[in-house]
Amino acid sequence: MTSIIKHRTVVADDWQVVRADVDGALPAADTLPAGRVLVPFALWRQARETLIATRAADSLGVWLAPDDEPADLVGDFGNIALIGVEFPVFRDGRGYSIARLLRERHGWRGELRAIGDVLRDQLGYMARCGFDAFAVRADKDIHDALNAFSELSVQYQSAVDVATPLFRRRSAAAASAATGATAPEARA
Repeated sequence: MTSIIKHRTVVADDWQVVRADVDGALPAADTLPAGRVLVPFALWRQARETLIATRAADSLGVWLAPDDEPADLVGDFGNIALIGVEFPVFRDGRGYSIARLLRERHGWRGELRAIGDVLRDQLGYMARCGFDAFAVRADKDIHDALNAFSELSVQYQSAVDVATPLFRRRSAAAASAATGATAPEARA
């Protein structure tokens, strides 16, 4: 069984990522392996009703490719337990935008997993965009990748994880100090 990082801890992964064949053909919904499956959005669109009828919601997930539209999945949030976002190559950053859209615009509260070419250098930024699970590339040390979360101690910009930018947090801290109170945002 492979391992992933979930909530900044290495855990066993019991999800199977389903991919198209080398010729691009999608598997039939009735030929998927037993257990928890993470299917491509193209297969979800093609066999949605069959997948919902034959699988429990807690064993069904959908992964989005960089050119998939996350808004097209919003109506099905109740039918799935996990959304994966594919990073086909390190330099393709569209998955960051997909994650922010899912979390901030569309309200996804379930597991959001980065899959594909996921490397240590990306993890902190992915977490800031809303990812809470990471399938680190198989040839990389997953335990070493955990160090990525502690490399930057201060975040300047607002994001999914810290809603207020640093200049506003500092301004609130200065105002609190002037009045003798401690603002909750100032302690962040």
